[in-house]
Amino acid sequence: MNDNFLKACRGEKVDYTPVWLMRQAGRYMKEYQEVRSKVDFLTLCKTPELAAKVTLQPIDVLGVDAAILFSDILIPVEAMGMHLEFSEKKGPILSEPVRNKSGVDKLVIPDTEDSMPFVLETIRILRQELENRVPLIGFSGAPFTLATYIIEGGSSKNFVNTKKMMYQNPGLFNALMEKITSTVIEYLSSQIKAGAQAVQIFDSWAGILSPFDYEKVIFPYVKNAIKSLKKFDVPVIYFVNNCSGLLETVKKSGADVIGIDWRVDMEKAVKRLGKKVSVQGNLDPCVLFGPKEHIEERVQDILNKAFTARGHIFNLGHGVLPETPVENAVAMVEAVHKLSKE
Repeated sequence: MNDNFLKACRGEKVDYTPVWLMRQAGRYMKEYQEVRSKVDFLTLCKTPELAAKVTLQPIDVLGVDAAILFSDILIPVEAMGMHLEFSEKKGPILSEPVRNKSGVDKLVIPDTEDSMPFVLETIRILRQELENRVPLIGFSGAPFTLATYIIEGGSSKNFVNTKKMMYQNPGLFNALMEKITSTVIEYLSSQIKAGAQAVQIFDSWAGILSPFDYEKVIFPYVKNAIKSLKKFDVPVIYFVNNCSGLLETVKKSGADVIGIDWRVDMEKAVKRLGKKVSVQGNLDPCVLFGPKEHIEERVQDILNKAFTARGHIFNLGHGVLPETPVENAVAMVEAVHKLSKE
């Protein structure tokens, strides 16, 4: 098996810098669109054979060094007892957002095998399909990121309801965070037991917080989740979007790998994080709209700047955008492999 990704996570010597892309299975690929045209998004997530099929597509098309389970971060939130639907225009919608004690009390900590067996079955299928190829990454949203969706009822621009609960009713907010954290731990533990060889925790919205609020209010839950997962011998990746102001705290999370978004200079990020963690990232997803020569130039720049890190996994600084030309994503992967070998 090509294990360069796992070696880089652990800071071991690699043959070349491994690369995978957040949202590497998705709307920018015609192969994905063909599958998606026949089913709605949630059905795709909940049908193991189809979810496995679209997970594998980028391995064949792009030549990346790791597969990431095709699912959605809100799957465990639905299992906690919330009604979830996806709108083509508005994105995820959680009816009856949780903003009071009775709402928090109604939420359950789900058993993954009972309430989300399709996720575990997808992982089992993928481990068979990926044997002797590349490792499989499982994932979950981070406790705070999931809390924002639960409280806001979907996406938000200013997260007023989330911050109001944090400031006005910290006891209720902490009770919610404890339930979500227990859910994340159970969910990721089950994914690992089913065969995930690494897991990533997505903190997509942690960057909306001040460094003070992140460290004092949110970070203990992340740290607890990661500590609970350390009993498994698999790398844990922690990705914080818009992490520039938080890196000194993030590096104390206990994660093996810290994902870096594109708003931070990689060389400075490596210096701030130190030698105890590997790094992942951090090409601006919009660079993939440029000419191939420009893509290669930017790849080289990031490879140079991450060279002193304990380990480096090349990735985008956020997910692949739907309009991205597939041939440019392929060119980026090829550039990472070629230039890092040199």
